[in-house]
Amino acid sequence: MLIRNKLILRFTLLVLAIQLSLSAFVYYFHAAAREQRFTRRLAGKAVMTARLHLSSPADSTRTARAFRRADLLTIEQEEISIYSSDNRLLYVSADTVPQAENRRQLPRVAASAQPVTFRAGSLEGVGFNYGPVGQPYRLFAAGYDALGWSQLASLRLILLVGNVGALVLIILAGWYFADESLKPIARVIKQVRRITARELNRRVDEGNGTDEIAQLAITFNRMLGGVEQAFEAQKSFVSHASHELRTPLTVALGTLQTGHAYDQTLEDAKASMASAVDDLRQLVALTNSLLTLAQADEARFRGEPVRLDECLTQALSQCQGRYPERTIRVDFGQLPSRLETPFAVTGNAHLLTTALLNLLDNACKYSRAEVRATLSYPDLGTVAVDVVDSGIGIEPGELARVTEPLYRAENGRQEPGYGIGLAVTQKIAQRHGGELQLVSIPGKGTTATLRLPAAQA
Repeated sequence: MLIRNKLILRFTLLVLAIQLSLSAFVYYFHAAAREQRFTRRLAGKAVMTARLHLSSPADSTRTARAFRRADLLTIEQEEISIYSSDNRLLYVSADTVPQAENRRQLPRVAASAQPVTFRAGSLEGVGFNYGPVGQPYRLFAAGYDALGWSQLASLRLILLVGNVGALVLIILAGWYFADESLKPIARVIKQVRRITARELNRRVDEGNGTDEIAQLAITFNRMLGGVEQAFEAQKSFVSHASHELRTPLTVALGTLQTGHAYDQTLEDAKASMASAVDDLRQLVALTNSLLTLAQADEARFRGEPVRLDECLTQALSQCQGRYPERTIRVDFGQLPSRLETPFAVTGNAHLLTTALLNLLDNACKYSRAEVRATLSYPDLGTVAVDVVDSGIGIEPGELARVTEPLYRAENGRQEPGYGIGLAVTQKIAQRHGGELQLVSIPGKGTTATLRLPAAQA
């Protein structure tokens, strides 16, 4: 079901429930008030009749008795009866008035200090004590409240018609309410549909910037900004990767084709093959680097307790094998006073070793002087490794881009490489909940800091 229809249905049901509850409340109290008014009216008529009858002699003339019976009848189907304290019938408004119900109510009336109400067929009745204490009379009055029932029927009709009409208005109001409430969402949907892969720079109108729809638009714009950056990074990566992969393949193919066409001696053929092997080795190295980048970019990996100092030792051993002439010194910075397992982090040992190896490799590649790696605790919850060199450095304008895949700074392109190491290291740091920080001064060197959350004891 559409949200619009859900809103209309819920709004209609809610308001209709309130409307029906109010109607039931009005009808109930009107009915109770009618019954109370009619009961008081019957009691008042019975008292007036008793006063007139009891104030006259018992042997009053037929004319006086006929006057009382005929002229006091003001309630439709009125029936008034008077009993003595010993339950003898003293007076009845008509000779045809049945007394069976009155006699059935006599014990209740005698035992109650308040009027007793009852029904006798279609008539409503009331019985109560009247007169001196000790020997009161029992007065009974019954009748049909034609006016009251007519008014109650009119009220039912009014409420029925009113609720039906209100239901129509409620549905219309619900439709208007849902339409007005969903207009901002419809506007967002219309704008989102216009955004395509070629127009990721477009954004959704954020409205007033404060309500829920505006917050949704802001969140979507932030997500769209991230998608645009990822899309641009992907395009750049594909472009650079295709170029980097095409170059060694083209060179190797050209070398083999040339050797096949022109080489006449075994020595020439072996030289061509050796050149092609070097190109293919570069291709394999580049492919391995791209695979490492893909592995580092995976959203999930199994985290285990890892000693970062052991990872640094392995990375140092591998780097020393690549650059035997370089001096790499390992220092220890400030350490907490109490450590059960020093330099412990949670993560993947292979990935962390790769990240540290990339930092050491870059430092040794672009610096001929000593490289220093320092393990420390900047705070109790963080383990850091600083790799410092005094090499060529990075220009400020390029510092923010060197972590992009396949991007290389202008002053470092003379050295072999593919511009993937720092990108891999940054992704590994992010996957471990840490970060990679770079500080560089052109001509003086670079400090690369890998910060990772310390493992909880």
